[in-house]
Formats: sequence, structure tokens, C-alpha cells
Amino acid sequence: MHIRYLKIMFAALTGLMALIYVGQNFMNVSAAHQAIIYVMSGADHAVYTHSFGPKFDQPMMAWVAIIIIFSLEIITGVLLFKGVWDMWKQRKADSASFEQSKKWAQIGSGMGILVWFGLFGVIGAAFFQMWQTQVGTGSMNGAFQYFASCAFTLLFLNQSDK
Repeated sequence: MHIRYLKIMFAALTGLMALIYVGQNFMNVSAAHQAIIYVMSGADHAVYTHSFGPKFDQPMMAWVAIIIIFSLEIITGVLLFKGVWDMWKQRKADSASFEQSKKWAQIGSGMGILVWFGLFGVIGAAFFQMWQTQVGTGSMNGAFQYFASCAFTLLFLNQSDK
């Protein structure tokens, strides 16, 4: 039974993390916008100066990226908290019912992996080569921590409750 409570708490903390970060992003939207323009433009790339893909320095493209990132972070948090609520309601139920209740928390954790690994790790780090700048490296390192939290939560949630 205690493992169920730990799963609920991990999912709640991961959902809270997503919502806190999107809240911080909203509070610093101008800085986020500038950072995204900087990364997407390829400015100050000294190691890999050429890319097979386009670079963007248009403010509108950064706003599109912000809308996508912020929306997916909100969705991640909401899905995780939906899962937390469902697990809480089934915390004393039989194993099959509790297993079913983890669905939305698992999807939320997976969404977090898509955001912080997919958007930041694959698109930001690999495609836009953000690892080449201090601003990009800071974002990439933070995103790895969030990705790891989501991945750990997903793995833990996927363990059977038997």
C-alpha cells in the first residue's frame, strides 16, 4: 500500500514541477522569447557553424515556439494531476483498479518526456545546436533534469503494484 502513496506523490511532484516551470516561464516571457530567438538563430556558434536546417531569427517564430512549449508544459501538469486524482480515488482499491487509475499520470509523464527530451533535447540541442552557447547549455541542462524526473516517474508508475 505504501508504494501506491509514493507513486501518487511522485506524480504530484512531477505535475507540480511542470506547472511551476510554466508559471516561471510566463513571469519571464520576454527573457524566454529572447533566449529562443538566440538559440534558433544559431548566433555565436563557434564549433558547428553550419547546419543542414534553417535558422530563425524572426520574433514570430519564437512566439510560435513559446506557445508550443508553454502549452505542452501546461498539458503535462494537468495530465499528471488528473492521474494523481484518479490514483488517489483508487488508492485502497484492488490492484487492477489502481493499475487502471495510473493511465493519465503515465500519459502526463510521457508528455513531459516529449517536451523536455523531444523539444529541448532533440530539436533544441541536436537540430539548433544549442549546446554551443551558455544560454543554450543552461536550458539544455535544465531540460535534462526535467526529462529525467518525468522518465523516472513514468518508470516508477509502470511498475506493478502486486
